[in-house]
Amino acid sequence: MNPIYMDNNATTACDPAVVQAMLPFFTEQFGNASSIHSFGAQVGKALKEARGRVQTLLGAAHDSEIVFTSCGTESDSTAILSAIKAQPERRTIITTVVEHPAILTLCDQLEKEGYVVHKLKVNKKGRVDLDEYKSLLGQFGDRVAIVSVMWANNETGTIFPVEEMAEMAHEKGIMFHTDAVQAVGKLAIDLKSTKIDMLSLSGHKLHAPKGIGVLYVRRNTRFRPLLRGGHQERGRRAGTENSASIVGLGVACELAMQHMAAENTVVKRLRDRLERGVLAKVPNAFVNGDTLYRLPNTASIAFEYVEGEGILLMLNKQGIAASSGSACTSGSLEPSHVMRAMGIPYTAAHGTIRFSLSRYNTEEEVDRVIAAVPPVIAQLRKLSPYWSGEGPVPNPEQAFRPEYA
Repeated sequence: MNPIYMDNNATTACDPAVVQAMLPFFTEQFGNASSIHSFGAQVGKALKEARGRVQTLLGAAHDSEIVFTSCGTESDSTAILSAIKAQPERRTIITTVVEHPAILTLCDQLEKEGYVVHKLKVNKKGRVDLDEYKSLLGQFGDRVAIVSVMWANNETGTIFPVEEMAEMAHEKGIMFHTDAVQAVGKLAIDLKSTKIDMLSLSGHKLHAPKGIGVLYVRRNTRFRPLLRGGHQERGRRAGTENSASIVGLGVACELAMQHMAAENTVVKRLRDRLERGVLAKVPNAFVNGDTLYRLPNTASIAFEYVEGEGILLMLNKQGIAASSGSACTSGSLEPSHVMRAMGIPYTAAHGTIRFSLSRYNTEEEVDRVIAAVPPVIAQLRKLSPYWSGEGPVPNPEQAFRPEYA
């Protein structure tokens, strides 16, 4: 039986067309794009075409606003560190409690160095409080170097109102960055119609290879490079360009444009089918996050009175790959910071599983997962000292209501 991969928010398979486009750049077209001879010129032309494809997907006004990096983490770090270096008099950062560790770990380090970091809270749906945000902007506006808010959460898929938040930041003269690693390729983005100054994306989240990312930097944004050296990327990111991966990312962006409608219809229907099928068969389970405003591919389901790691191991034995809402660190299991921030009960946060689909998933695969999950949960609950075997099977519609969660 073929394995089933539903962990696409962690990484995606390279599209075969992406791989084919990359291959010549390991053999015939191996030149350095900075060289003036024909070997370099042909690579330089390919990189320009790839840059234009990324520009189109992001709706950027100029291809010069696209800076190639090694990954989303580098892009995130560059954005925040650039903002504080370009404005040394501003030593405050605003972000949220549910950001990716690429943001939160950096902010924790900056706090140790004397910077002030305000982390916006979220409610039990994972929504940010715009009133709290407005209050922080009003209170600390002239001290804030940058606001960094993710476009969509990697665990729950909850979408944040980043365009509105960028407008609010600009009214106070504050830079705005968004980690859009999960959103790019799934949601329509038109940066030229927003006030977003910087945006991060990662190639391996949209069927491009690992090791390639982008930082969008709006023209005329004050900027300080993280990596200094050569003149690559107009002096904004030194280092010989990863030409094969850049070309692959360009093709992946073009394919993402072609498949955008399917992501929001076909993939979304598969996601909904999975959720409703599981919830109809498993008692004491519910969907985490904002079910109205979320990515079309992401289902975060909490199963009470079991541990996520146990679920994943048993599903893996059946050839099903998903991910847990818990993090295993130094041998101790703790619910993820996102689940804790949303106030998900401990008995449910520990048993949260994220299924993240892609255009490669099928209805047959979804039905196999629906059939596999209930016996796994039942078996694990028999081993749980907290499970009494009672509790009604929730109506699938009820499981989406806030009061249920």
